[in-house]
Amino acid sequence: MTAAWDDDLDAIFGGDLTAALGYRTPAAGVVVQAVAPIGLRDRENGTLGFTTSLGFSKKLDRIAADPRVAMAFHAREHGTATGTRYVLAQGTARVIEKPTEAERGLVRAHATAQLGPPAEGVFWNRWLREYYVTRVPVEVTVTRILTWPTLDAAGAPDVAAGEALSAQPAEPQRPPKNGTGPRIDVARACTRLRSAAHIVLGYAGADGAPVVVPVELGAEDESGIAVTCAAPLPRGGRRAGLLGHTYKPRLIGLETRQHTGWLEVSEDGGARYAPHTQVRYRAPANKTLLLLLNGALAKKGVRQAAKTARTSKG
Repeated sequence: MTAAWDDDLDAIFGGDLTAALGYRTPAAGVVVQAVAPIGLRDRENGTLGFTTSLGFSKKLDRIAADPRVAMAFHAREHGTATGTRYVLAQGTARVIEKPTEAERGLVRAHATAQLGPPAEGVFWNRWLREYYVTRVPVEVTVTRILTWPTLDAAGAPDVAAGEALSAQPAEPQRPPKNGTGPRIDVARACTRLRSAAHIVLGYAGADGAPVVVPVELGAEDESGIAVTCAAPLPRGGRRAGLLGHTYKPRLIGLETRQHTGWLEVSEDGGARYAPHTQVRYRAPANKTLLLLLNGALAKKGVRQAAKTARTSKG
């Protein structure tokens, strides 16, 4: 079943500058990353989209193995969408590894409208060649749209379109063999997360589809970080992802703090997050420096992919 949506939701899908993508891990957890949807959507066919790089092979491999994803439209600043609705679109993703010229043209048009015109000229065409070649769209066939009236996602969601929610909450998961406690410096991770404009939590819902909701951080200690969520969280323990991110107009100056870890929710609703891993990224606040970095990272990714391919053949 694909989901259809109304004009108000379409304005959010077309106008939010960033979204939080939740995708599944082999251990039944969820990783949450910030993505650029750049307004990619097709109401007639019930699809949304975002762009990614073929250099992010781990993410692409996981999506290929388990295409269940969710896109949380949770932030209005610097975009054209208005209002306070928090929107979670769940569905299945398909990476378009070899887009047609028409598909590349659509991405360019949307990217130009939301992020500004691309850098052009002899130097930039050469420097950004790999960046544009490896930047591809991901199409998400939407199966369910959940909405909350406010951006803190308070209370139970409304099913705005698509499949009904399960009447039962997600079951607790089996603890990992290495234990559920933190595996990185909790105080340092918490300090860095507190500087983020947005913090969202991702976990697998009752039907396995990722759920991404906003949270606030409480006190931290050696056992983890207290988190509060206006939306109800399933009781018990489970693998979960945490994303803190900040961005500026046209996504210049993007900064992200990404964690995987263990979420424990008591019967009274108290929740604590134990971070296990962390990935940090901070883009330059200057567009020229950002383009130079994007070009360098793309070239490095292409070289690494070629090396991996040669190794696997040998």
